[in-house]
Amino acid sequence: MRGGERSAPPPAASPSGPARASRNMAAAPGGRPGSPLWAAAVVAFALASSGAVFVEDLDESFKENRKDDIWLVDFYAPWCGHCKKLEPVWNEVGIEMRNMGSPVKVGKMDATSFSSIASEFGVRGYPTIKLLKGDLAYNYRGPRTKDDIIEFANRVAGPLIRPLPSQHMFEHVQKRHRVLFVYVGGESPLKEKYIEVASELIVYTYFFSASEDVLPEYVTLPELPAVVVFKDGTYFVYDEYEDGDLSSWINRERFQGYLNVDGFTLYELGDTGKLVAIAVIDDKNSSLEHTRLKSIIQEVARDYRDHFHRDFQFGHMDGNDYINSLLMDDLTIPTIVVLNTSNQQYFLPDRHIENTEDMVQFINSILDGTAEAQGGDGVLQRIKRIIYDAKSTVVSVFKSSPLLGCFLFGLPLGVISIMCYGICTADTDGGVDEHETAKKENSDRELTDEGSEEEQEEEKNENYTELSDGDLKQKDLSEKKKD
Repeated sequence: MRGGERSAPPPAASPSGPARASRNMAAAPGGRPGSPLWAAAVVAFALASSGAVFVEDLDESFKENRKDDIWLVDFYAPWCGHCKKLEPVWNEVGIEMRNMGSPVKVGKMDATSFSSIASEFGVRGYPTIKLLKGDLAYNYRGPRTKDDIIEFANRVAGPLIRPLPSQHMFEHVQKRHRVLFVYVGGESPLKEKYIEVASELIVYTYFFSASEDVLPEYVTLPELPAVVVFKDGTYFVYDEYEDGDLSSWINRERFQGYLNVDGFTLYELGDTGKLVAIAVIDDKNSSLEHTRLKSIIQEVARDYRDHFHRDFQFGHMDGNDYINSLLMDDLTIPTIVVLNTSNQQYFLPDRHIENTEDMVQFINSILDGTAEAQGGDGVLQRIKRIIYDAKSTVVSVFKSSPLLGCFLFGLPLGVISIMCYGICTADTDGGVDEHETAKKENSDRELTDEGSEEEQEEEKNENYTELSDGDLKQKDLSEKKKD
Protein backbone atom coordinates (compact mmCIF):
# COMPACT_ATOMS: atom_id res chain seq x y z
CA MET A 1 0.00 0.00 0.00
CA ARG A 2 1.47 3.39 -1.03
CA GLY A 3 2.06 6.14 1.48
CA GLY A 4 0.53 4.51 4.52
CA GLU A 5 -2.49 2.64 5.73
CA ARG A 6 -5.36 2.33 3.31
CA SER A 7 -8.40 0.12 3.55
CA ALA A 8 -9.71 -2.00 0.75
CA PRO A 9 -12.24 -0.41 -1.60
CA PRO A 10 -15.86 -0.98 -0.71
CA PRO A 11 -17.58 -3.97 -2.28
CA ALA A 12 -19.92 -3.31 -5.16
CA ALA A 13 -23.50 -2.80 -4.05
CA SER A 14 -26.06 -5.29 -5.15
CA PRO A 15 -28.99 -4.10 -7.30
CA SER A 16 -31.14 -4.09 -4.20
CA GLY A 17 -28.61 -2.03 -2.19
CA PRO A 18 -27.87 1.66 -1.92
CA ALA A 19 -26.86 1.97 -5.57
CA ARG A 20 -30.33 1.04 -6.82
CA ALA A 21 -31.96 3.26 -4.20
CA SER A 22 -29.81 6.22 -5.25
CA ARG A 23 -30.66 5.66 -8.94
CA ASN A 24 -34.36 5.61 -8.14
CA MET A 25 -34.09 8.75 -6.07
CA ALA A 26 -32.05 10.55 -8.70
CA ALA A 27 -34.76 9.88 -11.25
CA ALA A 28 -37.44 11.51 -9.15
CA PRO A 29 -37.94 15.28 -9.59
CA GLY A 30 -38.19 17.95 -6.93
CA GLY A 31 -36.28 19.10 -3.87
CA ARG A 32 -37.29 16.14 -1.70
CA PRO A 33 -36.28 12.47 -1.41
CA GLY A 34 -35.63 11.58 -5.02
CA SER A 35 -33.85 14.84 -5.96
CA PRO A 36 -30.21 14.81 -7.19
CA LEU A 37 -28.98 16.42 -3.98
CA TRP A 38 -30.75 13.79 -1.93
CA ALA A 39 -29.24 11.07 -4.11
CA ALA A 40 -25.75 12.48 -3.64
CA ALA A 41 -26.27 12.51 0.12
CA VAL A 42 -27.42 8.88 0.07
CA VAL A 43 -24.42 7.82 -2.01
CA ALA A 44 -22.02 9.66 0.32
CA PHE A 45 -23.67 8.04 3.33
CA ALA A 46 -23.48 4.61 1.73
CA LEU A 47 -19.78 5.03 0.94
CA ALA A 48 -19.03 6.26 4.44
CA SER A 49 -20.97 3.37 5.96
CA SER A 50 -19.05 0.86 3.86
CA GLY A 51 -15.77 1.87 5.49
CA ALA A 52 -14.12 3.61 2.54
CA VAL A 53 -11.05 5.66 3.44
CA PHE A 54 -10.79 8.99 1.60
CA VAL A 55 -7.90 10.44 3.64
CA GLU A 56 -4.94 8.14 4.13
CA ASP A 57 -2.85 8.11 7.32
CA LEU A 58 0.73 8.36 6.08
CA ASP A 59 3.80 6.83 7.72
CA GLU A 60 7.55 6.54 7.06
CA SER A 61 6.96 4.54 3.86
CA PHE A 62 5.40 7.62 2.26
CA LYS A 63 8.79 9.12 1.44
CA GLU A 64 9.70 6.27 -0.91
CA ASN A 65 6.28 5.46 -2.34
CA ARG A 66 4.93 8.92 -3.13
CA LYS A 67 6.86 9.81 -6.30
CA ASP A 68 4.60 7.96 -8.72
CA ASP A 69 1.49 9.87 -7.56
CA ILE A 70 0.31 13.39 -6.83
CA TRP A 71 -0.41 13.91 -3.15
CA LEU A 72 -2.27 16.57 -1.20
CA VAL A 73 -1.00 16.23 2.36
CA ASP A 74 -1.96 17.83 5.66
CA PHE A 75 0.99 17.87 8.08
CA TYR A 76 -0.55 18.21 11.53
CA ALA A 77 0.16 17.95 15.26
CA PRO A 78 -2.30 16.09 17.53
CA TRP A 79 -2.29 18.90 20.11
CA CYS A 80 -2.82 21.72 17.57
CA GLY A 81 -6.22 23.44 17.84
CA HIS A 82 -6.13 24.70 14.24
CA CYS A 83 -5.38 21.15 13.07
CA LYS A 84 -8.42 19.82 14.90
CA LYS A 85 -10.54 22.53 13.31
CA LEU A 86 -9.23 21.58 9.86
CA GLU A 87 -9.88 17.83 10.30
CA PRO A 88 -13.58 17.72 9.26
CA VAL A 89 -12.83 20.02 6.31
CA TRP A 90 -9.97 17.76 5.28
CA ASN A 91 -12.25 14.72 5.34
CA GLU A 92 -14.69 16.57 3.06
CA VAL A 93 -11.82 17.38 0.71
CA GLY A 94 -10.90 13.68 0.54
CA ILE A 95 -14.49 12.66 -0.23
CA GLU A 96 -14.93 15.34 -2.91
CA MET A 97 -11.62 14.56 -4.63
CA ARG A 98 -12.49 10.86 -4.74
CA ASN A 99 -16.01 11.49 -6.04
CA MET A 100 -14.82 13.73 -8.88
CA GLY A 101 -12.26 11.15 -9.96
CA SER A 102 -9.26 13.39 -9.34
CA PRO A 103 -5.80 11.83 -9.72
CA VAL A 104 -4.75 13.67 -6.56
CA LYS A 105 -4.55 11.46 -3.48
CA VAL A 106 -5.39 13.03 -0.13
CA GLY A 107 -3.46 12.13 3.00
CA LYS A 108 -2.42 13.38 6.41
CA MET A 109 0.73 12.88 8.45
CA ASP A 110 1.44 13.37 12.14
CA ALA A 111 4.44 15.68 11.83
CA THR A 112 5.38 15.13 15.47
CA SER A 113 5.69 11.35 15.02
CA PHE A 114 7.47 11.59 11.64
CA SER A 115 9.38 14.81 12.25
CA SER A 116 12.30 13.91 9.97
CA ILE A 117 10.01 13.51 6.94
CA ALA A 118 8.12 16.70 7.81
CA SER A 119 11.42 18.59 8.06
CA GLU A 120 12.49 17.38 4.62
CA PHE A 121 9.33 18.89 3.17
CA GLY A 122 9.97 22.19 4.95
CA VAL A 123 7.17 21.97 7.52
CA ARG A 124 7.63 24.78 10.04
CA GLY A 125 4.16 25.13 11.56
CA TYR A 126 0.85 23.32 11.95
CA PRO A 127 -1.21 22.68 10.01
CA THR A 128 0.83 22.83 6.79
CA ILE A 129 -0.85 21.86 3.52
CA LYS A 130 1.35 20.84 0.60
CA LEU A 131 0.75 19.42 -2.84
CA LEU A 132 3.58 17.05 -3.78
CA LYS A 133 4.09 16.59 -7.50
CA GLY A 134 7.23 14.68 -8.46
CA ASP A 135 10.19 16.46 -6.94
CA LEU A 136 8.21 19.68 -6.40
CA ALA A 137 6.34 20.69 -3.25
CA TYR A 138 3.77 23.50 -3.44
CA ASN A 139 2.62 25.28 -0.28
CA TYR A 140 -1.05 26.14 0.15
CA ARG A 141 -1.56 29.59 1.68
CA GLY A 142 -5.24 30.22 1.07
CA PRO A 143 -8.33 30.02 3.26
CA ARG A 144 -8.85 26.62 4.87
CA THR A 145 -12.17 25.89 3.22
CA LYS A 146 -13.11 22.82 1.19
CA ASP A 147 -13.71 24.67 -2.08
CA ASP A 148 -10.52 26.74 -1.90
CA ILE A 149 -8.34 23.72 -1.08
CA ILE A 150 -9.85 21.64 -3.89
CA GLU A 151 -9.46 24.48 -6.37
CA PHE A 152 -5.78 24.78 -5.37
CA ALA A 153 -5.21 21.04 -5.78
CA ASN A 154 -6.82 20.91 -9.23
CA ARG A 155 -4.91 24.00 -10.40
CA VAL A 156 -1.47 22.84 -9.29
CA ALA A 157 -1.95 19.18 -10.22
CA GLY A 158 -2.91 20.05 -13.81
CA PRO A 159 -0.76 21.36 -16.67
CA LEU A 160 1.43 24.36 -15.90
CA ILE A 161 0.23 26.19 -19.03
CA ARG A 162 -3.27 25.30 -20.23
CA PRO A 163 -3.93 25.84 -23.96
CA LEU A 164 -7.11 27.53 -25.21
CA PRO A 165 -7.71 26.07 -28.68
CA SER A 166 -10.95 27.90 -29.56
CA GLN A 167 -12.98 31.03 -28.89
CA HIS A 168 -15.66 28.91 -27.24
CA MET A 169 -13.09 27.52 -24.79
CA PHE A 170 -11.74 31.01 -24.16
CA GLU A 171 -15.21 32.34 -23.33
CA HIS A 172 -15.90 29.38 -21.05
CA VAL A 173 -12.65 29.87 -19.10
CA GLN A 174 -13.13 33.63 -18.87
CA LYS A 175 -16.52 33.15 -17.22
CA ARG A 176 -14.97 30.88 -14.59
CA HIS A 177 -11.97 33.06 -13.70
CA ARG A 178 -12.11 36.65 -12.54
CA VAL A 179 -8.41 37.12 -13.38
CA LEU A 180 -7.01 35.41 -16.48
CA PHE A 181 -3.37 35.44 -17.70
CA VAL A 182 -2.84 34.45 -21.34
CA TYR A 183 0.36 34.13 -23.38
CA VAL A 184 -0.24 34.93 -27.05
CA GLY A 185 2.28 33.91 -29.70
CA GLY A 186 4.77 31.22 -30.58
CA GLU A 187 8.09 30.13 -29.11
CA SER A 188 10.13 33.04 -27.76
CA PRO A 189 12.25 34.14 -24.77
CA LEU A 190 9.09 35.77 -23.39
CA LYS A 191 7.34 32.39 -23.40
CA GLU A 192 10.27 30.79 -21.56
CA LYS A 193 10.02 33.53 -18.95
CA TYR A 194 6.23 33.05 -18.79
CA ILE A 195 6.66 29.33 -18.08
CA GLU A 196 9.25 30.08 -15.39
CA VAL A 197 6.92 32.55 -13.67
CA ALA A 198 4.01 30.11 -13.94
CA SER A 199 5.98 27.42 -12.11
CA GLU A 200 6.44 29.88 -9.25
CA LEU A 201 2.98 31.47 -9.09
CA ILE A 202 0.74 28.55 -10.08
CA VAL A 203 -0.18 28.32 -6.38
CA TYR A 204 -2.05 31.63 -6.77
CA THR A 205 -3.54 31.71 -10.27
CA TYR A 206 -4.02 29.89 -13.58
CA PHE A 207 -1.85 30.38 -16.67
CA PHE A 208 -3.11 29.91 -20.24
CA SER A 209 -1.84 30.21 -23.80
CA ALA A 210 -3.71 30.95 -27.03
CA SER A 211 -3.26 32.13 -30.57
CA GLU A 212 -4.29 35.67 -31.55
CA ASP A 213 -7.38 34.56 -33.49
CA VAL A 214 -8.82 32.93 -30.33
CA LEU A 215 -8.96 36.24 -28.46
CA PRO A 216 -12.11 38.43 -28.49
CA GLU A 217 -12.40 40.93 -31.31
CA TYR A 218 -12.09 43.93 -29.01
CA VAL A 219 -8.53 42.91 -28.03
CA THR A 220 -5.80 44.77 -29.89
CA LEU A 221 -2.18 43.77 -29.30
CA PRO A 222 0.64 46.18 -30.23
CA GLU A 223 2.97 43.27 -31.03
CA LEU A 224 3.52 39.54 -30.66
CA PRO A 225 4.39 37.68 -28.55
CA ALA A 226 2.50 39.24 -25.66
CA VAL A 227 1.23 38.49 -22.16
CA VAL A 228 -2.29 39.72 -21.45
CA VAL A 229 -4.34 39.80 -18.25
CA PHE A 230 -8.14 39.87 -18.48
CA LYS A 231 -9.95 41.28 -15.43
CA ASP A 232 -12.42 43.93 -14.29
CA GLY A 233 -14.26 43.71 -17.62
CA THR A 234 -11.23 44.77 -19.68
CA TYR A 235 -7.65 43.67 -20.46
CA PHE A 236 -4.10 44.95 -19.94
CA VAL A 237 -0.98 44.10 -21.91
CA TYR A 238 2.38 43.56 -20.22
CA ASP A 239 5.00 46.17 -21.18
CA GLU A 240 8.52 45.29 -20.10
CA TYR A 241 9.71 48.91 -20.15
CA GLU A 242 6.83 50.29 -18.07
CA ASP A 243 5.95 47.29 -15.91
CA GLY A 244 9.41 45.90 -15.17
CA ASP A 245 9.97 42.24 -14.34
CA LEU A 246 7.27 39.85 -15.60
CA SER A 247 7.06 37.99 -12.29
CA SER A 248 6.48 41.23 -10.34
CA TRP A 249 3.88 42.39 -12.85
CA ILE A 250 1.90 39.14 -12.66
CA ASN A 251 2.15 39.16 -8.85
CA ARG A 252 0.65 42.68 -8.81
CA GLU A 253 -2.03 42.04 -11.43
CA ARG A 254 -3.33 38.73 -10.03
CA PHE A 255 -5.85 40.65 -7.92
CA GLN A 256 -8.97 42.40 -9.12
CA GLY A 257 -8.94 46.18 -9.00
CA TYR A 258 -11.39 46.23 -6.09
CA LEU A 259 -11.49 43.61 -3.33
CA ASN A 260 -13.40 42.61 -0.24
CA VAL A 261 -10.35 42.74 2.04
CA ASP A 262 -9.77 40.50 5.05
CA GLY A 263 -6.71 39.54 7.07
CA PHE A 264 -5.61 36.84 4.65
CA THR A 265 -5.96 39.15 1.64
CA LEU A 266 -3.84 41.80 3.36
CA TYR A 267 -1.17 39.17 3.99
CA GLU A 268 -1.12 38.27 0.29
CA LEU A 269 -1.13 41.91 -0.80
CA GLY A 270 2.08 42.39 1.17
CA ASP A 271 3.93 40.59 -1.66
CA THR A 272 2.77 43.09 -4.27
CA GLY A 273 4.48 46.14 -2.77
CA LYS A 274 1.30 48.16 -3.24
CA LEU A 275 -0.37 50.54 -0.81
CA VAL A 276 -3.86 49.35 0.14
CA ALA A 277 -6.65 51.95 0.28
CA ILE A 278 -9.53 50.56 2.35
CA ALA A 279 -12.97 51.80 3.28
CA VAL A 280 -13.56 50.36 6.77
CA ILE A 281 -17.32 49.93 7.04
CA ASP A 282 -20.04 47.74 8.47
CA ASP A 283 -21.53 45.66 5.65
CA LYS A 284 -24.72 45.20 7.63
CA ASN A 285 -25.15 48.93 8.03
CA SER A 286 -26.99 50.37 5.03
CA SER A 287 -26.73 53.99 6.13
CA LEU A 288 -25.65 56.64 3.63
CA GLU A 289 -22.21 57.24 5.15
CA HIS A 290 -21.17 53.58 4.95
CA THR A 291 -22.36 53.09 1.37
CA ARG A 292 -20.93 56.46 0.28
CA LEU A 293 -17.35 55.70 1.35
CA LYS A 294 -17.52 52.28 -0.29
CA SER A 295 -18.77 53.85 -3.54
CA ILE A 296 -15.98 56.46 -3.47
CA ILE A 297 -13.29 53.76 -3.25
CA GLN A 298 -14.96 51.76 -6.04
CA GLU A 299 -15.12 54.83 -8.31
CA VAL A 300 -11.45 55.66 -7.77
CA ALA A 301 -10.44 52.05 -8.46
CA ARG A 302 -12.43 52.05 -11.71
CA ASP A 303 -12.01 55.57 -13.07
CA TYR A 304 -8.40 56.25 -12.03
CA ARG A 305 -6.89 52.86 -12.70
CA ASP A 306 -4.32 54.16 -15.19
CA HIS A 307 -3.11 56.68 -12.61
CA PHE A 308 -2.91 54.52 -9.49
CA HIS A 309 -2.97 50.80 -10.33
CA ARG A 310 0.84 50.41 -10.15
CA ASP A 311 0.97 51.82 -6.62
CA PHE A 312 -2.44 51.17 -5.05
CA GLN A 313 -4.89 48.36 -4.37
CA PHE A 314 -8.45 49.32 -3.48
CA GLY A 315 -11.13 47.59 -1.45
CA HIS A 316 -13.31 47.62 1.66
CA MET A 317 -13.18 45.76 4.98
CA ASP A 318 -16.15 44.67 7.04
CA GLY A 319 -15.71 45.81 10.66
CA ASN A 320 -12.79 47.45 12.45
CA ASP A 321 -11.62 44.68 14.80
CA TYR A 322 -8.81 43.44 12.57
CA ILE A 323 -7.69 46.87 11.45
CA ASN A 324 -7.61 48.11 15.05
CA SER A 325 -5.38 45.23 16.11
CA LEU A 326 -3.14 45.84 13.10
CA LEU A 327 -2.75 49.56 13.71
CA MET A 328 -2.88 49.32 17.53
CA ASP A 329 -5.41 52.11 17.34
CA ASP A 330 -9.15 52.55 17.77
CA LEU A 331 -10.64 53.60 14.44
CA THR A 332 -14.31 54.51 14.39
CA ILE A 333 -16.26 53.32 11.37
CA PRO A 334 -16.96 54.26 8.71
CA THR A 335 -13.53 55.60 7.80
CA ILE A 336 -10.81 55.37 5.17
CA VAL A 337 -7.26 54.19 5.83
CA VAL A 338 -4.30 53.56 3.51
CA LEU A 339 -1.92 50.78 4.58
CA ASN A 340 1.69 50.21 3.60
CA THR A 341 2.00 46.48 4.29
CA SER A 342 5.75 46.46 3.62
CA ASN A 343 6.73 48.66 6.60
CA GLN A 344 3.55 48.72 8.76
CA GLN A 345 2.91 52.42 8.15
CA TYR A 346 -0.56 53.81 7.59
CA PHE A 347 -2.17 57.08 6.51
CA LEU A 348 -5.41 58.66 7.70
CA PRO A 349 -7.09 61.57 5.89
CA ASP A 350 -6.65 64.90 7.66
CA ARG A 351 -10.19 65.92 6.72
CA HIS A 352 -13.49 64.29 5.92
CA ILE A 353 -13.68 62.55 2.53
CA GLU A 354 -16.79 63.90 0.87
CA ASN A 355 -16.36 62.77 -2.74
CA THR A 356 -14.07 61.16 -5.30
CA GLU A 357 -12.04 64.34 -5.76
CA ASP A 358 -11.20 64.41 -2.03
CA MET A 359 -10.04 60.81 -2.21
CA VAL A 360 -7.86 61.46 -5.27
CA GLN A 361 -6.32 64.46 -3.53
CA PHE A 362 -5.60 62.32 -0.44
CA ILE A 363 -3.90 59.65 -2.58
CA ASN A 364 -1.80 62.25 -4.39
CA SER A 365 -0.67 63.69 -1.05
CA ILE A 366 0.58 60.21 -0.11
CA LEU A 367 2.45 59.84 -3.39
CA ASP A 368 4.16 63.24 -3.14
CA GLY A 369 5.08 62.72 0.52
CA THR A 370 3.03 65.51 2.06
CA ALA A 371 0.67 63.17 3.94
CA GLU A 372 1.76 62.28 7.48
CA ALA A 373 2.70 58.61 7.93
CA GLN A 374 1.88 56.90 11.21
CA GLY A 375 3.01 53.61 12.69
CA GLY A 376 6.01 51.84 11.14
CA ASP A 377 8.34 49.05 12.18
CA GLY A 378 10.83 51.01 14.34
CA VAL A 379 12.03 50.00 17.80
CA LEU A 380 9.39 52.02 19.64
CA GLN A 381 6.63 50.55 17.50
CA ARG A 382 7.91 47.04 18.15
CA ILE A 383 7.90 47.67 21.90
CA LYS A 384 4.41 49.08 21.58
CA ARG A 385 3.38 45.98 19.64
CA ILE A 386 4.68 43.67 22.39
CA ILE A 387 2.80 45.59 25.06
CA TYR A 388 -0.36 45.75 22.95
CA ASP A 389 -0.29 42.02 22.17
CA ALA A 390 0.29 41.15 25.84
CA LYS A 391 -2.58 43.39 26.91
CA SER A 392 -4.87 41.96 24.22
CA THR A 393 -4.04 38.41 25.29
CA VAL A 394 -4.82 39.12 28.94
CA VAL A 395 -8.08 40.86 28.10
CA SER A 396 -9.20 38.09 25.73
CA VAL A 397 -8.46 35.41 28.33
CA PHE A 398 -10.45 37.20 31.03
CA LYS A 399 -13.35 37.83 28.63
CA SER A 400 -13.56 34.24 27.48
CA SER A 401 -12.96 32.61 30.88
CA PRO A 402 -12.65 34.82 33.97
CA LEU A 403 -11.87 31.90 36.28
CA LEU A 404 -9.12 30.64 34.01
CA GLY A 405 -7.73 34.17 33.79
CA CYS A 406 -7.64 34.50 37.57
CA PHE A 407 -5.85 31.17 37.84
CA LEU A 408 -3.31 31.85 35.09
CA PHE A 409 -2.40 35.36 36.17
CA GLY A 410 -3.48 35.50 39.84
CA LEU A 411 -1.55 32.43 41.00
CA PRO A 412 1.85 33.55 39.62
CA LEU A 413 1.31 37.07 40.98
CA GLY A 414 0.46 35.62 44.39
CA VAL A 415 3.58 33.45 44.43
CA ILE A 416 5.75 36.38 43.39
CA SER A 417 4.17 38.58 46.09
CA ILE A 418 4.88 35.98 48.79
CA MET A 419 8.47 35.64 47.61
CA CYS A 420 8.99 39.41 47.66
CA TYR A 421 7.47 39.65 51.13
CA GLY A 422 9.73 36.87 52.39
CA ILE A 423 12.83 38.53 50.96
CA CYS A 424 11.95 41.93 52.44
CA THR A 425 11.12 40.41 55.85
CA ALA A 426 14.37 38.44 55.92
CA ASP A 427 16.39 41.58 55.19
CA THR A 428 14.63 43.58 57.96
CA ASP A 429 15.15 40.89 60.66
CA GLY A 430 18.75 40.52 59.67
CA GLY A 431 19.30 44.26 60.00
CA VAL A 432 17.78 44.30 63.52
CA ASP A 433 19.85 41.30 64.63
CA GLU A 434 22.96 42.84 63.21
CA HIS A 435 22.29 46.11 65.01
CA GLU A 436 21.73 44.36 68.35
CA THR A 437 24.88 42.31 67.88
CA ALA A 438 26.94 45.40 67.13
CA LYS A 439 25.52 47.17 70.18
CA LYS A 440 26.35 44.20 72.42
CA GLU A 441 29.87 44.03 71.07
CA ASN A 442 30.40 47.73 71.79
CA SER A 443 29.08 47.29 75.33
CA ASP A 444 31.42 44.36 75.96
CA ARG A 445 34.31 46.35 74.60
CA GLU A 446 33.58 49.20 77.06
CA LEU A 447 33.31 46.76 79.93
CA THR A 448 36.60 45.21 78.96
CA ASP A 449 38.39 48.56 78.81
CA GLU A 450 36.97 50.12 82.01
CA GLY A 451 36.03 47.09 84.14
CA SER A 452 32.83 46.48 86.00
CA GLU A 453 31.34 48.84 88.57
CA GLU A 454 32.49 46.60 91.47
CA GLU A 455 36.04 46.59 90.20
CA GLN A 456 35.97 50.38 89.89
CA GLU A 457 34.64 50.75 93.52
CA GLU A 458 37.28 48.37 94.89
CA GLU A 459 40.01 50.29 93.11
CA LYS A 460 38.68 53.54 94.55
CA ASN A 461 38.73 52.14 98.14
CA GLU A 462 42.30 50.96 97.69
CA ASN A 463 43.33 54.39 96.53
CA TYR A 464 41.56 55.94 99.55
CA THR A 465 43.29 53.51 101.94
CA GLU A 466 46.68 54.25 100.48
CA LEU A 467 46.01 57.97 100.74
CA SER A 468 44.96 57.68 104.44
CA ASP A 469 48.09 55.76 105.49
CA GLY A 470 50.34 58.37 103.92
CA ASP A 471 48.53 61.18 105.65
CA LEU A 472 48.92 59.43 109.04
CA LYS A 473 52.66 58.93 108.58
CA GLN A 474 53.07 62.56 107.61
CA LYS A 475 51.10 63.63 110.68
CA ASP A 476 53.32 61.52 113.02
CA LEU A 477 56.47 63.09 111.57
CA SER A 478 55.08 66.57 112.20
CA GLU A 479 54.31 65.85 115.83
CA LYS A 480 57.80 64.40 116.44
CA LYS A 481 59.42 67.57 115.07
CA LYS A 482 57.34 69.69 117.49
CA ASP A 483 58.51 67.63 120.50
